[in-house]
Amino acid sequence: MPVRALLGAAAAVLLLAAPASADARGTADAYETVTVDPTARVAPDGTVTLTGTYRCTGGTGPVFVSSSLRQDPDAVRYGVNGTRAICDGVERRWTNTGRPATATTFHSGPAHVEATLMELTTDSGLPLPRFHAHRGQAVTLTEG
Repeated sequence: MPVRALLGAAAAVLLLAAPASADARGTADAYETVTVDPTARVAPDGTVTLTGTYRCTGGTGPVFVSSSLRQDPDAVRYGVNGTRAICDGVERRWTNTGRPATATTFHSGPAHVEATLMELTTDSGLPLPRFHAHRGQAVTLTEG
């Protein structure tokens, strides 16, 4: 399995387990943010591209922007890969592109995206998630 696909799958699993708060150990710095653009793209082959911005500081371990998508409110969220983040306090763009491994297909229309800015820390000796920021947003999928 390619490393990018493996990281995307791991990020999606962690995203699904993400607490409602930004950080499982307390509130994340208000300066740390992740946004989701209101329009996303779906290609004819089912590949989805999600975009937005992020800003974080103080990451000591690897930090990623992970994302997931669903169109039906009762459906499972599907991970759409992950992007490595740079935590230097500068607002940066992120783009995640992927296609569900199942037979699920996305189409033009309303959808919901979850994006999480998450760090893997080894404070306890095991890689555990530290959530810097989280955002859920309604989007419109367009063909293209």
